[in-house]
Amino acid sequence: MIRARVVVASNRASAGVYADTSGPLLVAGLRDLGCAVDDPVVVPDGDPVGAALRAAVADGVDVVLTSGGTGINPSDRTPEVTRALLDHEVPGIAEAIRAHSRDKVPAAALSRGLAGVIGRTLVVNLPGSTGGARDGLAVLGPILTHAVDQLRGGDH
Repeated sequence: MIRARVVVASNRASAGVYADTSGPLLVAGLRDLGCAVDDPVVVPDGDPVGAALRAAVADGVDVVLTSGGTGINPSDRTPEVTRALLDHEVPGIAEAIRAHSRDKVPAAALSRGLAGVIGRTLVVNLPGSTGGARDGLAVLGPILTHAVDQLRGGDH
């Protein structure tokens, strides 16, 4: 079984200004894909995202989906924090997510989300919107099992 974690990067949701909606949607989508996943971890953007990623890797999680912090707002820091931890990027995943979204939401081209690997954990940055979460799941659904199998040492 694939072990997954959802990390929501939101300064306002982590402060209780509003309830996050993308995290629960991602959890439900991952469960629908057969993953074992707990409730979302909601943290402020920036260094707390890095701490949450390191904790997931230490816990042996196979897949981490982050939600939020991928735009061009000065407070959006998720890609920078993620990139600093990655052993290598998997740019095709991030490109596919942007391409999937771009025709419906032209602003999807502004997402700076990354995808890559830390150790044996796949990390994918998604936009913080529910639409971005759905689009991310649509792209990841067909490839997630194969990606995790590869990270576990499976054959091509």
